[in-house]
Amino acid sequence: MARQADIQRTTGETSIQVAIDLDGSGRADVSTGIGFFDHMLNAFARHGYFDVTVHAEGDLAVDPHHTIEDVGLVLGNAIRDAAGDKVGIHRYGWALLPMDDALVRVALDLCGRPYLVYRVQTDFQEVGGIPVLLFREFFQAVVSTAGLNLHVDRLAGDEPHHIFEAAFKGFGRALDQATCLDPRCTGTPSTKGVLE
Repeated sequence: MARQADIQRTTGETSIQVAIDLDGSGRADVSTGIGFFDHMLNAFARHGYFDVTVHAEGDLAVDPHHTIEDVGLVLGNAIRDAAGDKVGIHRYGWALLPMDDALVRVALDLCGRPYLVYRVQTDFQEVGGIPVLLFREFFQAVVSTAGLNLHVDRLAGDEPHHIFEAAFKGFGRALDQATCLDPRCTGTPSTKGVLE
C-alpha cells in the first residue's frame, strides 16, 4: 500500500504544497524562496529516504516566519496522512548525528500526541539569513500537525550551519526509523491498540 500524501494549504500569507512518499529514495524538489531552508529540507528528505516535494510562496517581503512555520504545518499534515493508521510501523526513531564540530540528538515517537522538547541553543542570532528561533517554530509546527513527540538536543557544536543541518538530517533519519515497517508487528505498536 502506498504511504504517500499530497497536501495544499493557502492563506492570505502563504500558499504551500507538500507531497511525501515515506517509502521513497531521498529525492527532493524543494522551492520556498529561502535558500538555506531549501537546503535543510533537502537534507531531511535525502537522509530520511523520503521523496519530498515542497513548493511554497509566502510573504517574504515581510519576513520568512510565515513561510517557514506554514511549511512545517503542511509537512506535518503530510507525514500524518502518509503514515495512515500506523499499523506495522516501528513507531519510535532516533539518531545521533555528527557534523564536524556539531553533534545533535533527535528522538521521536509517532504516537499521535504532539509534544516538542527543543534544546538547540547557539550564540548566533541567524544562519543563512534566517533567525535561528524560526527553526523551533518549524519543528513545533510539524509536531503539532503530525502528532509527534519530538526531542531535538544540541550536544556539541558552535558553527550554526553544522548544528541545524545535523538537526534536519537527524530528524530525517529518526522519522525514517519510526515510519519503517516491522515485519514482526501485525497491528498497531501500542498496548492501547491505537496511536492517536
